[in-house]
Amino acid sequence: MGKDYTGTQYELAGDGYTAVVTEAGAALRRLRHEGRDLVAGFEATEMMPLYRGAILAPWPNRIADGRYTFHGRTHQLPVNEVDRATAIHGLVAFAPFGLVDRGGDHVVLAYRLFASPGYPFTLLITVEHRLGPGGLTTKVTATNEVDEPAPYGVAPHPYLTAGPGRVDDWELELPAERYLEVTPDRLLPTGSVLPVEGTGYDFRAPRRVGGVRIDLAYTGLRPGEDGLARARVRAAEGRGVELRWDPAVLPWVQVHTADRPEPRFDRAGLAVEPMTCPPDAFNSGTDLVVLEPGAAHAASWTIGAC
Repeated sequence: MGKDYTGTQYELAGDGYTAVVTEAGAALRRLRHEGRDLVAGFEATEMMPLYRGAILAPWPNRIADGRYTFHGRTHQLPVNEVDRATAIHGLVAFAPFGLVDRGGDHVVLAYRLFASPGYPFTLLITVEHRLGPGGLTTKVTATNEVDEPAPYGVAPHPYLTAGPGRVDDWELELPAERYLEVTPDRLLPTGSVLPVEGTGYDFRAPRRVGGVRIDLAYTGLRPGEDGLARARVRAAEGRGVELRWDPAVLPWVQVHTADRPEPRFDRAGLAVEPMTCPPDAFNSGTDLVVLEPGAAHAASWTIGAC
């Protein structure tokens, strides 16, 4: 593949961290701390694989059959996860974001998502990536530019890496009390939210992931004293990576062990995706953000070494 698959590459540096953000999707292509990878990235000469580092908006995760009803009108989105017949991960992951501001340790990019069939609403989506002592903080702000309410959700899609090896070798700590049950074939909600207690999905106390396969949305997040939820992934030597966020804004988190048929991608990183809403929220309405005309919504998260 050629050099222009993700457009301009914005290189950031500060406080021992380096990062690369792409014009395509305002995506996080690489994040390192003192030379150590914190996310499973991709090359500048390839299209972003598996939504690695993507911003998922105006919805995260899946919408069943790509169809939903909002304020009495039914809309049909393109189905881009064909094998499960869902519309997955929004509309901006590969969109060209324009430069708003740039410094050595930060970049601000923006994209106007115009009304289109299936999502007849116009949003201005601004993404700020900024390095600091605690890591890379990303803030996504969406502003509704039409004169009617718009349904909305957002999440990041990083694959965290604790060091050499695979997900099986790493320890996960996730302060989540419950998970959303999904169907085994389409990974769509059954309607049940179940306790993690007594299941293989309980990582409230840190433990090795091992061979467990996960592709679930967790909730019931317990914040720390600073009000933030933290997911930590550590290698055997104790070093690792931490993702932290405000569970009042992002009350769900999708965790996926990246079980793939391709050897390069199979369990090579742990997807940890703080979300404003669960899968299929455009249909269920659960924690769905409704952006009123002119209103804005902001969500942020930080990835750092631990």
